[in-house]
Amino acid sequence: MKPVAPRRIAVYITLSFFALTILFILVNNLFANGLLVLIIAVPIFTVITFFVVNYFLNSFIYAKIKPIYKTIHNFKPATKDFSSLNDDIFSEVNKEVNEWMKGKVLEVQELRQLEKYRKEFLGNVSHELKTPVFNIQGYILTLLEGGIDDPNINMLYLKRTEKSIDRMISIISDLEAIAKLESGELAMQKERFNLYNLIDDVFEMQEIRAKDRKISLKFGKSVEKGCYVYADRTRIFQVISNLVVNSINYGVEGGLTTVSYYDMDKAILVQVRDNGIGMPESELPRIFERFYRLDKSRSREQGGTGLGLAIAKHIIEAHGQTINVTSSPGKGSSFTFSLEKPGR
Repeated sequence: MKPVAPRRIAVYITLSFFALTILFILVNNLFANGLLVLIIAVPIFTVITFFVVNYFLNSFIYAKIKPIYKTIHNFKPATKDFSSLNDDIFSEVNKEVNEWMKGKVLEVQELRQLEKYRKEFLGNVSHELKTPVFNIQGYILTLLEGGIDDPNINMLYLKRTEKSIDRMISIISDLEAIAKLESGELAMQKERFNLYNLIDDVFEMQEIRAKDRKISLKFGKSVEKGCYVYADRTRIFQVISNLVVNSINYGVEGGLTTVSYYDMDKAILVQVRDNGIGMPESELPRIFERFYRLDKSRSREQGGTGLGLAIAKHIIEAHGQTINVTSSPGKGSSFTFSLEKPGR
């Protein structure tokens, strides 16, 4: 049932009172000359009755509504001018309360999702650090129990210990980098640099890793050696390196990783594409999450921390740009992001 406006309620009450008044006067003056009273007094009294009833009814309703507005506006004094509300006050309040409820439902859902991510993150951090810590503990105990005197064991276990320590350092360094990027502490030191030369440096650094996996690293066919961008060279090197390493880790033997870039008039679009194992579309929304791995065993075998793509995303966003991914199982993946062109 649609709620009735207070002014309409006042009209109904006044009309009812008006009818009763007329009936009362007619009955009491049935045999007398009460026409003058009927014509003058009744209309005046009716108008006064309407305004009095309307005033007290509005005051009562607004007194009940104000606390509701204070609640839905974060307990602040209501800024709504109640006197200017239209007659459909109940519908107005109902609409605002429903909007407030929908907003609160969305907030609760977001908080639950954040809590879920927080628990996953803490679990992932614990797991990632626990593995190298337990490895180090095992190697040290073996050495303390006499392995240090065995030349066939001591150097091997010391090297394994060093490898586990390096992994812990990598995880902590990546976490620190993400924290600084998220808080804005890590400012981008932008400069003009040659994009072709930077990609060539990445290929040179990852050459051995790619050869071990029998994967070729190549430029796209249409790249120009004289392409310049305006960005933080060190951080963009890290982004492209992370994307190339990711393509190697999830590549197939004899595969190909291609890095291309295109002039989009106001920006340069960079693409890192491979023909590796790919991933289903359902996994794409989570691919940039911290510690998220499509194939956990494959990534850990390659020494990944699970933070490379998360770092890449934060760096690109710190430049005021975006990064996107498309992929199909068995066909490979393609990561694209844009970079600012230097001013002329």
